[in-house]
Amino acid sequence: MELSFLGAAGEVTGSCTLVRHEGGSFLVDCGLFQGGRDAAVRNVRALDLDVKQIDFVLLTHAHLDHSGLLPRLVALGYKGPIYATRATVDLLGVMLLDSAHIQEKEAEWTNRHDRARHARRGWDVAPLYTVEQARLSLSRLRAIDYEEGFEPGRGVRCRFRDAGHILGSAFIEVDLAAQGALRRIVFSGDLGQPLRPVLRDPEFVDHADILCIESTYGNRAHRQMAQTMDELTYALQQTLKRDGGNVIIPSFAVGRTQELLFVLADLVRAGRIDKLQVVVDSPMASAVTALTVKHEELWDEETRELYRWAQHNTDRFNVRFVEDVEESIALNECRGGLVIISASGMCEAGRVKHHLRYNLDRRECAIVIVGFQAAGTLGRRLVDGARYVTLFGERIPVRAHIYTIGGLSAHADQPALIGWLRHLRLPPGRVFVVHGEMTAATAFCEAIQSALGWPAPVIPERGQAYVVR
Repeated sequence: MELSFLGAAGEVTGSCTLVRHEGGSFLVDCGLFQGGRDAAVRNVRALDLDVKQIDFVLLTHAHLDHSGLLPRLVALGYKGPIYATRATVDLLGVMLLDSAHIQEKEAEWTNRHDRARHARRGWDVAPLYTVEQARLSLSRLRAIDYEEGFEPGRGVRCRFRDAGHILGSAFIEVDLAAQGALRRIVFSGDLGQPLRPVLRDPEFVDHADILCIESTYGNRAHRQMAQTMDELTYALQQTLKRDGGNVIIPSFAVGRTQELLFVLADLVRAGRIDKLQVVVDSPMASAVTALTVKHEELWDEETRELYRWAQHNTDRFNVRFVEDVEESIALNECRGGLVIISASGMCEAGRVKHHLRYNLDRRECAIVIVGFQAAGTLGRRLVDGARYVTLFGERIPVRAHIYTIGGLSAHADQPALIGWLRHLRLPPGRVFVVHGEMTAATAFCEAIQSALGWPAPVIPERGQAYVVR
């Protein structure tokens, strides 16, 4: 049996693992590379393999760094099934079409505005994939319930278990028949932080012969939730009440936006903020919020109670979902009093870039960063203290207050990851530490050895094949 890590090896984006075994081969995740100047080129070259030899795909969750290359996989000739949880299938119906629309629009913009290069090339830049190709990929999806055992291929049995990261997220147990023995590979996907709003806590795994574990925050502990709420309250009060500006929150449309809505509602319910006018300016976030309500069975009980309160107190906590472009543009005329939640979460694309353009240079405004910012992204530059950024070809001074609220991460921190691993009865024979920048992955490997006494884990090299037994 052989594992090849085609992405998320020594980095966070591009999750994709190729598994070759006696009965065939399959992929776990098929994600976009995001951030950095070479991301577009890497996405074009990412699936440099014979896709017709892939029997099936297993998907841990809907975030684009895990799912965003599925349309390209299908466009390259893949005709097999793609297995995911029911909520993930619902989310992908929104996310992949939106991603394809962005791909088309960015290619169109490049061809229209970069005429000099176009003249030298003599041909148009093509989108990574089209809306129609995204639709074709959706037809390959197969919905599976949590805890339901299924057999996607010869000698392979799988089970999705709740990872508590975003709606529908799962870690996957894969039992493979290899050389007359049954071997279990566990793919953690992205694990959620316990005791977080909205979703249930992650389930635990008790056995794995081979483990692929994420390490996004493998080198740190998140702030306590109480401290996080204090920091968020301070940012809101300072900006909305004292300074009279707007609060711009770049947020992932899936998971983070919905969690933020519940956190903000809880601050108002507790009386820490008098009232809030919240605008969600992201069609995809609006659609995902509707799907989150549809899948209320995946919420924890505290969230159900808070949702009922919010429905009956719209005078204190008012949420408006913006759909059309004209309404989004009109928000730029509002000089203060709004909390604007907008995608993308790393400030790389989407409507949030327009809100940053109109608010970054205003001292009375605030930008609240609530999620992981990958190296090379605009969000990371803001977190790192950039004094100027470029938006739509214009150099913008950063005068707004930048707040980084780390405790809202949907990823498990190092203590939570170690706590999750403690439930394994025996150390796995092989441990691969993935989905983390090198500093985080290296620190997490050291933590595994010191806290658990396990043999040294491996940080795989991208594209390298690892033989496992």
